[in-house]
Amino acid sequence: MHMNLKPQDILVLLKLVAQGDMDWVYSRLAMELSMSSSEIHAAMKRAYNAGLMMDKGETIMPDAKNLEEFIVYGVKYAFAAERGDTCIGMPTSYAAKPLNTRMVYDGSNPPVWPDENGKVKGIAFRPLYPSVPDAARLDSTLYELLALVDAIRGGRTRERAQAIKEIKLRFTRYANHNRLGSVQHVNRRRKTG
Repeated sequence: MHMNLKPQDILVLLKLVAQGDMDWVYSRLAMELSMSSSEIHAAMKRAYNAGLMMDKGETIMPDAKNLEEFIVYGVKYAFAAERGDTCIGMPTSYAAKPLNTRMVYDGSNPPVWPDENGKVKGIAFRPLYPSVPDAARLDSTLYELLALVDAIRGGRTRERAQAIKEIKLRFTRYANHNRLGSVQHVNRRRKTG
């Protein structure tokens, strides 16, 4: 059965990366991402079938290497940036952390996710999924990952290069932490068993 990835699949995967090795359940992910549990399940199934998730013991988790490769080389084509008119919203791409602390920009017309609770006037930058601003407000690590992905999706060359460098660093950290975490978990079990 062939299933195409959807933009919300990337949101779900980034949420799992943001959580690190924390345990997760569909209902909590659904609540935090303003999606239904069935949408979360379907997103994970599509991501697994696309090779962006892997089995790890009794659970599945993002495959950091494959997800990084897709984000660096494919996300800007699969889920191209869509811009709109001036609006009020939540900063993204180079106008949000972590890139806004590393790059100089004049502050005029930054890319923003249209959001009625936003506080910044800028150019509309359509998020991967409508609930992105709400999910980002709840999780600063997820917010940074989403902003980095947006810089890759729609940034200029320098912004993309900085975002790719940061995504690679974070995904390497995630992969190493989860590899180490699973070894520590197995060792603890051996000592107590």
